Amino acid sequence: MLRFFVVGFIGFAVLIVGVVAAVGSWAWWLLAALPAALLLVGIYDMVQRKHSILRNYPILGHMRFLLESLRPELQQYFIERNTEGRPYDREVRTIVYERAKGIHGELSFGTERDIEEVGYEYLVHSTVPVPEPEELPRVLIGGPDCARPYSMSLLNVSSMSFGALSANALRALNRGAAMGGFAHDTGEGGLTPYHLDGGGDLVWEIGSGYFGTRTPQGGFDPDQFADKAAHDQVKALSLKLSQGAKPGIGGVLPAAKVTAEIAEYRGVPVHEKCVSPSAHSEFATPRELIRFLSRMRELSGGKPTGFKLCVGSRVELLAICKAMLAEGTAPDFIIVDGAEGGTAAAPLEYEDHVGLPLTDGLMIVHNALVATGLRDRIKIGASGKVAAGNDIVKRLIQGADYTNAARAMMMAVGCIQAQRCHTNECPVGVATQDPRRARALDVADKAVRTQRYQEATVRQAVQLMASLGAAHPDELTPDMLRKKVSPTTQRSFAELYEWLAPGELLADPPQSWAVDWAAASADTFRPKSVR
Repeated sequence: MLRFFVVGFIGFAVLIVGVVAAVGSWAWWLLAALPAALLLVGIYDMVQRKHSILRNYPILGHMRFLLESLRPELQQYFIERNTEGRPYDREVRTIVYERAKGIHGELSFGTERDIEEVGYEYLVHSTVPVPEPEELPRVLIGGPDCARPYSMSLLNVSSMSFGALSANALRALNRGAAMGGFAHDTGEGGLTPYHLDGGGDLVWEIGSGYFGTRTPQGGFDPDQFADKAAHDQVKALSLKLSQGAKPGIGGVLPAAKVTAEIAEYRGVPVHEKCVSPSAHSEFATPRELIRFLSRMRELSGGKPTGFKLCVGSRVELLAICKAMLAEGTAPDFIIVDGAEGGTAAAPLEYEDHVGLPLTDGLMIVHNALVATGLRDRIKIGASGKVAAGNDIVKRLIQGADYTNAARAMMMAVGCIQAQRCHTNECPVGVATQDPRRARALDVADKAVRTQRYQEATVRQAVQLMASLGAAHPDELTPDMLRKKVSPTTQRSFAELYEWLAPGELLADPPQSWAVDWAAASADTFRPKSVR
């Protein structure tokens, strides 16, 4: 409440000066004019709905906008300070904020990137670009065992739970998804009324804590699951094996955020730290995983069912593929989470040193599915620092069918990356369970911004594809993406990476994959000999 002290103090000052003016000289009325004007500004800030920062920090919040308005370089300075000098986040904030506000993103004076730097990636435009399609392309999710396929957008809201985000943030995201026709992943924190508020399509994520479908002992409750999965807004089910921010450990929600409401939706004790187990209790082998996924699909009435993981061991992924072949069934989709992504708080060692980057993870999953003859029935989603149209196109080239974004969607609903998420003191009401702070986020306004950002980004991706000579994602090829590998050499992704042929692992495994393929077993995640 200290942030409202300024308004209260000014109001008190106006009252005192007003009393003195009433009994003293007229000059006191002139002195009262300035605090009175500031008081009106403060009151307006608290009732307006456009700027969350002003609703939570009346009067003082104008300093932020003053810096932005003085000159472009001061605005850039402010963004750099607010993102701790991280170039990617500065670029993303510029893109997301402008698109969310309906501002065109054209800039003058060329690129701000060092295109001479080794590692620089670029898309190869065509001398004869093709016309952009009138309708934005979509991806049909659902294999032969799926009774109710779902048409997925090229860009969707990635998994973020109620608890990590406020109720108003989830409402805005879901209403934006409904307006724009894209999907909203619930995160592992359970299916809540706030995810359902706007009528948007949902991917219900189930984690190792089985929140929202949990027995008193912490196991999976099939009856709860079937009841909630039957909801018409739930279009797909996703089982979280691991996440990019912290692969190998479960999620953590600090005790300060475990309100009575969150405890109810998750099925956990109130005001106690909520920790997901690092591993699932419902399965222990690749075969059991595939059977559990089939059971989830059956309980949901045949809706698309898949899993999410940050790739670690290639042997374990191949073991899952062997289990699919052995069981005669497969998930409808796999979401690959890159180790560089993740909005969740995590130990620094995990953020920086565990898990494969999205590019490598995508390559492994795509090649494994192709070479085992499973790619045609399984779609691949990609999440991890996906924010701009070029991110979407790159991931499609690298093997994905669609993408998910978390960080960018948070920015669309007002996140300024204050990095106070774990304290429950988010200044703009996005990542907090404090109702006084969350009220600052106007749902209707931020829903429109979310829809604007998503549509503009997908349209930019489609325009980029047309510039490459591709009218549809299916026409993208690895030679359309190139990378500078030395100061004088650049190579296409077709040259840099190995691309296995359909069924190659089943017929004649290449030497580079033979050891891992031989070590993988459908009956265990832990073979005796692993490279």
